[in-house]
Amino acid sequence: MADKRLKSWGNNRSGQLGDGTRADLRTTATTVLGLTGTEVVKIAAGGSGTSLGHGLALLADRTVRSWGVNGSGQLGDGSVFGHNAPGQVADLTTVTDIAAGGAHSLALLADGTVMAWGQNTHGQLGDGSSTDSGIPVRVEGLHKVVAIAAGLHHSLALREDGTVWAWGHGLNGQLGDGTSASRGTPAQVTALTGITRIAAGANHSLALAGEPGTGNTVKAWGYNATGQLGDNTTINRFTPVTTQGAWSGGITQIAAGANHSLAVTDSDDRLKAWGQNTSGQLGDGTTVFRVTPVTVPGLSGVRLVAAGREHTMALSGNSTVHSWGHNGSGQLGDGTTTDSTTPVATPTTLTGIDKLAAPVGGDFSLAN
Repeated sequence: MADKRLKSWGNNRSGQLGDGTRADLRTTATTVLGLTGTEVVKIAAGGSGTSLGHGLALLADRTVRSWGVNGSGQLGDGSVFGHNAPGQVADLTTVTDIAAGGAHSLALLADGTVMAWGQNTHGQLGDGSSTDSGIPVRVEGLHKVVAIAAGLHHSLALREDGTVWAWGHGLNGQLGDGTSASRGTPAQVTALTGITRIAAGANHSLALAGEPGTGNTVKAWGYNATGQLGDNTTINRFTPVTTQGAWSGGITQIAAGANHSLAVTDSDDRLKAWGQNTSGQLGDGTTVFRVTPVTVPGLSGVRLVAAGREHTMALSGNSTVHSWGHNGSGQLGDGTTTDSTTPVATPTTLTGIDKLAAPVGGDFSLAN
């Protein structure tokens, strides 16, 4: 927010809203405790079910705060006890980026290496083991990393040379190495170069090939049963394919929900969506799955986009947050628990927003 408060709304059964309570849900914005007046540089949201979630905040001093469920150590404080308000992640002091998966968390350090903590059943921490960790451990073999992303049980890293590296759960091809194997250490995604952005869904992955807004393309791989890869099929892909669609000059941003995908076009800052649409999370007024991108009507000047399990949020140029899709936990923030197949505005008290986050496996939202 303009006054540096971090806001949250939606499901709160594991304290993932960070407001000091475990109130069942919040249908309008509440304030995350302990961060008022503190500059929050980045935010991330993780979750592995409707009632399980955790939040992360990167502060200006390059330390990280976390809150919510902690059964797998995803809060990184050395315990397995959850917190209803932010606490500090252990031993991290030079962080430049953060990401949150289903039950694991990632941090990019200033030296280009990556730390990870939390659930490690599928090797998503990248330390060569399958042992959960309640404190940050170093991802093996990665350096010169410039961006990170986390899916439900897999992780992605973008290196400064434009290559993408993946580790963790690989059953549906989400690691992009041509196999269905899971990996406990990073492996390079096949035949991808010149990448400038990455995003991770529950079991699929996205990458932006080329500089934003320059006639670039979206590459996608992994689970595709609901069309979330946008290649006009519902076939899982174990190496990257090109998402179909006319992008009107290029793409500036990409985002992934659990089983849907999003891209912001350069020419008019319009939002494109594709994939699962059970709850209207594509925002096109229907619940029809889309195997190629469609335009979200009524939105222009989109500056930021974030996607959760079955809901989507977009920040327009006038600092209005719009949300749509599943709303059973109040994650749309409009004061109701009614799903919406088209964008609805969250309360006008949300002003000065420049960051959005939602968990690929959960039902809550963060804005700062």
